[in-house]
Amino acid sequence: MYEKILLPLDGSDTAQIAVPYAERLSGGLSSQLSVIHVREPYEDKYVNMHRLYLEKITQAIKRGVKNYADKAGKRKIIVESAILTGDPAQEIVDYADRENIDLIVMSTHGRTGITRWALGSVADRVLRATRKPLALIRVKNIQADTPSKTLISRILVTLDGSKQSEIIIPYVEELASRIKAEVVLLHVLEPSYYIFTVGGFNYDAYSESQRKSMRAFYKEYLEGIATNFRKREIATKCQVMFGVVAEVIIDFADKIHADFVAMSTHGRSGISRWVLGSVVERVLRAGNTPLFLVREAGAKTE
Repeated sequence: MYEKILLPLDGSDTAQIAVPYAERLSGGLSSQLSVIHVREPYEDKYVNMHRLYLEKITQAIKRGVKNYADKAGKRKIIVESAILTGDPAQEIVDYADRENIDLIVMSTHGRTGITRWALGSVADRVLRATRKPLALIRVKNIQADTPSKTLISRILVTLDGSKQSEIIIPYVEELASRIKAEVVLLHVLEPSYYIFTVGGFNYDAYSESQRKSMRAFYKEYLEGIATNFRKREIATKCQVMFGVVAEVIIDFADKIHADFVAMSTHGRSGISRWVLGSVVERVLRAGNTPLFLVREAGAKTE
């Protein structure tokens, strides 16, 4: 499932925030790691600088991957690099498809010349265009010297009860099993429901008995999923909460110090779709925790 990992870098310190995560994942999962640097056509005169940068950082990454692999008793892992020319987002997406990449790991902020790798730019475009699982490492609130032993130790998985949201499960199960991370399964119930009438719609709050019944129902749902995680000796907890979905996810991830929030980019919660532009996008824009996102098979890219 994680045979090949892709790490795009743009030469900035902020883009390199993703490096320790890529090293940890590659070393822990025994995955081949491809490090790419995309230069735009107008940067031809700097090609030697780009090449030296990539060679230097790739050597450092090889040492980091080897360190993780040695600790886990893994085999020697291949780390390769390449310089590409063109539009950064398009080159990243095309390379991932061409080389059968299984996971893209990248920062949500950086610079290539005057180009900003921020949500709304390269990272955002890659997210919307790729069908590959994507780990987005946020620059804010992430320290470059984060201890390796706590780098990916707790994964928060958000599920809305739909089959679409559950596509994230095998990816997290494999990841958590192999890097020995704890998993917290979360289902969030909106505090109200909509009543459609001739004149439009209104909403009513759930009664206490309804809340109790729904909490019990979804706790049983999560525990059923947790059983399979525990069979693989993955420490797993379940939590059902009420509130505005995106806000609860963001706050709860901060509270439990999650290292990743894992979500499908398509699902349903009541009448709301968990798609880019809704819950996922709100967590993406306002949250503090790195995201692990998997697109539903067959879902359209933009």
